[in-house]
Amino acid sequence: MLGANARAAVGRFWAPVVATLLRAGITADAVTVTGTLGAVAGAVGLIATGHLFWGAFTVTVFVLLDMLDGALARARGGGSLFGAVLDSSLDRLVDAAVFGALVWWFTGEGDNRLLALVALLCLVLGVLTSYVKARAEGVGLRCDVGVVERTERLILVLTGTGLYGLGLPYAVHVGLWLLLAGSLVTVVQRGVEVHRQARGRQLPSAPAAP
Repeated sequence: MLGANARAAVGRFWAPVVATLLRAGITADAVTVTGTLGAVAGAVGLIATGHLFWGAFTVTVFVLLDMLDGALARARGGGSLFGAVLDSSLDRLVDAAVFGALVWWFTGEGDNRLLALVALLCLVLGVLTSYVKARAEGVGLRCDVGVVERTERLILVLTGTGLYGLGLPYAVHVGLWLLLAGSLVTVVQRGVEVHRQARGRQLPSAPAAP
């Protein structure tokens, strides 16, 4: 999938930066929080107010820090459990900010209630995609299938938004509709995969009360 390949390429790109941050004593959690704050600010302050290109550009720059925090954690010998939960939780916050900003713009200056609905559905399906994987892993299953993971989701929405901001007609429309279709397929794929792995297996019974 594109997500794994993109992370490897970005990891090589960030290698010199990681070395500098290590020497400066910067932690992975600090990078995670900084990237989240910047991405949310770009979405709310720029995309929601109709500055679509600069909003998409700003969010993209700070989202790349999501790749950097993992590389920094690995360079420090491995991430913490808290850091893993923090990273996943703040990813959801950034997704909500990006799609929420598009919904806000489409219901106002953007004047397209249908695309506002599509953006909202993309957000819901994105959360569902992540939840199915997390819940499956919580009961001991693997759920890595799917044509659209978070990296692909952000590429589609930010590329479409940025190009539309530059004046390319229907770029954001195409990006959101493609994302909606891909997200639906991904949710079905993950549901089928969980069903396949879970067939015939039961949840462990709770221990009897003394």
